[in-house]
Amino acid sequence: MSPLNISAKDAATGPVLEVTGNLDFEHATALRQQIERLTLRRGQRLVLDLASMEFCDSSGIAVLIAARRHAVAAGAELALAAVPANTLRVLAIVGLDQVFTFHPDTATATAV
Repeated sequence: MSPLNISAKDAATGPVLEVTGNLDFEHATALRQQIERLTLRRGQRLVLDLASMEFCDSSGIAVLIAARRHAVAAGAELALAAVPANTLRVLAIVGLDQVFTFHPDTATATAV
């Protein structure tokens, strides 16, 4: 399995975290901790770019839910960009496609 790599950058709309590798039980805590350290302001959008995410298990989905809670608590929003088809399918099966905002890519997710 590929390790998880997280790179951060700022966009006009707020922080962008690019997730690469496996978002699984072994690595999910790293993303959760990085998200919890983010100071979001009201009106910002936290974007998780999942284009290079290779695998996501239930621990990873729990982190996505926690990221949304973190954003909402700050008066911000969360957008998921470039979600791989297999992960999108799982999110739809469990009804989270009604909870998350999806964008085809980071450029669209960070458009002002």
